[in-house]
Amino acid sequence: MNKKILIADDHSVVRLGTALVLENQFSNIFCDYAENYGEVKKKLHEERFDLLILDIDMEGSTFKLMIKELKMIQEDLPILIFSSYKENIAVEYIQEGAEGFLNKLSSEHTLIRAVQTIFEAGFYYTPQLIEQLSAYRQKKDIIETLSERELQVFRLLAEGNGNLEIANILNIQMTTASTYKRRIYAKLGVDSVIDILKIYNSYLNLPKI
Repeated sequence: MNKKILIADDHSVVRLGTALVLENQFSNIFCDYAENYGEVKKKLHEERFDLLILDIDMEGSTFKLMIKELKMIQEDLPILIFSSYKENIAVEYIQEGAEGFLNKLSSEHTLIRAVQTIFEAGFYYTPQLIEQLSAYRQKKDIIETLSERELQVFRLLAEGNGNLEIANILNIQMTTASTYKRRIYAKLGVDSVIDILKIYNSYLNLPKI
């Protein structure tokens, strides 16, 4: 199946260079472009994309508020932050619901791996970003660590629901529920539902869905 990627950046060299690398590597990828934030929203309203590669400094940017705004247009849209900032800034965007971060100085190989990992696993976190997320978690309450939708999935997991039940309750695709589950595991640094339950039991006052 062909994949559609929207590359949003206000520099034509970045847009075209990124597309060239990806289209040369993947035979089933089609790239479209947006030069500013208004155009990003317009494109998402007009058609569905399998990935958004998003520059956070483009014209019209609302910075981390963009993530929730764009997810309201297409909830299951994976967003890869593409920026010259370091991982400590990326953490804020991950908390808002972005699926990954890639520095613009990264190699072609890293760009290819990031896109492939998002398509296969649903997210892309560098070791440095995972370290930052771990440090962030130690400073923040779990309610602030997870996005609103992730918090809903977290609670349903702790209550014993599987991906299918979560998908039905939240009216989302089962693959989307699975992606949220993997992202929650990564953000919280856990690898089992038992760990989720332990954390959940420490936060019995979590808000209801």
